[in-house]
Amino acid sequence: MYAANLTATDNYDLNTLFAFELQSASPLSWVALGCALLYLAGAVSLWRARTAWSVMSTLSFVLGCLVWWAATGLRGNAFAEDLVSVLLFQQITLLVAVPPLLLMGAPGRLILRAAPRTGWGRPVRRLALGGYRSRTAHALLHPGVAILVAGIAFPGLYFTDAVSWVLALPEGHLLLLTLFLVFGIIAAAPLWSLDPLPRRPSFVVRLIDVLIEIQIHALFGLILLRSGGAMFQWYAADPEGWGISRALDQAIGGGLVWSYGELPLLLVLIVTLSKWRKSDIRRAKQRQPQEDADLDEYNAFLAQVAQRDPRPKSQENLR
Repeated sequence: MYAANLTATDNYDLNTLFAFELQSASPLSWVALGCALLYLAGAVSLWRARTAWSVMSTLSFVLGCLVWWAATGLRGNAFAEDLVSVLLFQQITLLVAVPPLLLMGAPGRLILRAAPRTGWGRPVRRLALGGYRSRTAHALLHPGVAILVAGIAFPGLYFTDAVSWVLALPEGHLLLLTLFLVFGIIAAAPLWSLDPLPRRPSFVVRLIDVLIEIQIHALFGLILLRSGGAMFQWYAADPEGWGISRALDQAIGGGLVWSYGELPLLLVLIVTLSKWRKSDIRRAKQRQPQEDADLDEYNAFLAQVAQRDPRPKSQENLR
């Protein structure tokens, strides 16, 4: 436990939680910095070769890595095993905030474009293409997986108190954060990824997924907000030295789920509706020339019928 070598403050102080301290950083934070450096190296190599690569995609991926690093590398990481609210902040960040930023950076496209076709780049390209074409990737991108992830991430983990069992494992905290990041990327890929994917759900399915996730998060946050006592074995006692009760600690976590955890999902809902509308407009424009051609053909047919009609115009006028 990182907190063993740290001194807690007398109050729930955000300045303490968001301060930088090297010994408090999780190994996962160094992975975030490594990913950012590798991405920048690939982007710079394309720019030096005068090959186009999006600056916005680069900024999105690097920002995602920085948020990832902040959630796991600041001093609050040392207190996640003491405060359930801090653990929930980390999990929400890695589950719903970091994945969209990483996926909008299109790291898969960057690998295929920046990795050389010979030498070390050849196995890297094969690995990337193999993962894209694999049955595992196809199965993980099934729409039901996102709902399953949302159910396991909060209700399944906390209402069964499985979170206490995981934290009791050696490096359980690190394992928990890693799983949330991986699950978040898998669940967000169909909604946010700019890379080609082996399957993409329809907009109707995407909306259903997002609405179900919103409801799951809302229910979990409400239960935490209204909890009157400790709900988890690992967090049974009041946090020492923080000046708050465990019930208040859980309520702070519930507030984070309600606000910070719901905001990215609402953005997903808005983006999905916007993309759906644009898709309908694009398909309508593609159908318009064919519909115009069909209408012209029908008008020509009516004109031919009118020319072949043997009835005199006087009869037509009487009709």
